[in-house]
Amino acid sequence: MSPARFPFELGLDTFGDITGGRDGTPNAHAQVLRDVVEQAVVAEQAGLDAFDVGEHHRDDFSISAPEVVLAAIAARTSRMWLGSAVTVLSTDDPVRVFERFSTLHAISNGRAEVIMGRGSFTESYPLFGYDLNQYQLLFEEKLELWAELIAGDPVTWSGRTRSALNNQKVYPPIERPLRTWIGVGGSPESVIRAAQYGFPLTLAIIGGSSQRFRPYVDLYTRSLERFGHQPQPIAVHSPGHVAATDEQAREELWPHYLTMMNKIGAERGWPPRGRADFDNEVAHGALYVGSPETVAAKIINTVKALGLSRFDLKYSNGALAHDVMKNSIELIGTQVAPRVREAAHEAPATPHEARGTRHEAP
Repeated sequence: MSPARFPFELGLDTFGDITGGRDGTPNAHAQVLRDVVEQAVVAEQAGLDAFDVGEHHRDDFSISAPEVVLAAIAARTSRMWLGSAVTVLSTDDPVRVFERFSTLHAISNGRAEVIMGRGSFTESYPLFGYDLNQYQLLFEEKLELWAELIAGDPVTWSGRTRSALNNQKVYPPIERPLRTWIGVGGSPESVIRAAQYGFPLTLAIIGGSSQRFRPYVDLYTRSLERFGHQPQPIAVHSPGHVAATDEQAREELWPHYLTMMNKIGAERGWPPRGRADFDNEVAHGALYVGSPETVAAKIINTVKALGLSRFDLKYSNGALAHDVMKNSIELIGTQVAPRVREAAHEAPATPHEARGTRHEAP
């Protein structure tokens, strides 16, 4: 299923969605952030390979500083990859992003990773004073600079979107490679850009059948070869929820998922969605919802169809309660992951084993 050179990984994603309290009122952002750290600890205890947190700057998501949250998680874990999902590089400075992630990489003993993207929301552009008319240019130039920074040598670079660097060293230097993925939501240009730099590819599939992304996988593979790069890992990020039975999982998730999607849809001019839309996505689309057996089977089908070596499940969905998510995480780690790994014919691997190097916990 996955190339032998890339041990299969199963991870979790969260944006720190604002959850509901026992009385139905929204929890404070601060409480949600504390809960995310606890959820990550549960994920490692359950045997999962990675935990990634997204960057947003809006009222329905709590995480705006991924590296700070990941540093807190690093202090309470020792094995999982810790990454962003995604870092909105267009509205940040690559040098500062490098400094923050190289610091995280050091204190986590080499467990940091980055998913770079332009983001699915645009609130960071006015917030940080960037021009949306430079949407494409900002990402292209900053990714170019990022690639120079993680190479580890003094950097000489110039462009239109920030001041030039001349033989500049940036600190702290990284002790070992900092894995950088490119997150793609459906743009062939972005797929080719990932291949140009030889970066691993993460496909964000949040609606419809995953098999419709096979042409992007093929384009990426061809493009890597054209640019003279070796094969790279390919991952998928999709939402889901696991409970003891299919019915329980659907009933726990659907009201929160639809509320979240309809709020975002209203902002973007999408028609309202109903229960039938939810059930269709569960049955045929990008929602991985059900018992451990059901969700494992669906992940396996996606891994086979796209030739993946990584699958990340976004387990947080709207106001879904903290305790419900912890139960889902435990089932994903203890019951879903073993089934998927067995089907992949690969033993679970720690990040350090995947690199061929072992390090003691910090």
